[in-house]
Amino acid sequence: MLNYLWFALAAVFEIAGCYGFYLWLRLGKSPAWAIAGLLSLTCFALLLTRVEAAYAGRAYAAYGGVYIATSLGWLAFVERSRPLLSDWVGVGICLLGASLVLFGPRFSS
Repeated sequence: MLNYLWFALAAVFEIAGCYGFYLWLRLGKSPAWAIAGLLSLTCFALLLTRVEAAYAGRAYAAYGGVYIATSLGWLAFVERSRPLLSDWVGVGICLLGASLVLFGPRFSS
């Protein structure tokens, strides 16, 4: 379960980093937002390496589901836009898939 904490923290930093660039390039804010975005994206990359998984690709695939859930949280709390019920159903499906990727049975071939 510690993996989900690393995923959630990484997602917050990834979203914040990309949002910094969004503020700068789309909303005309100071270029300092891009610098903050770069620092945030660096933290994202470092946090994602903390995940316990035998393969990086499997960790990244499972991370995708948590990223989607965190994005809806960002939408609600930072951008003040209420996610729809269908958004939350989609998140549930994604998290189920992420859990299957990360913790599902492994068969050797």
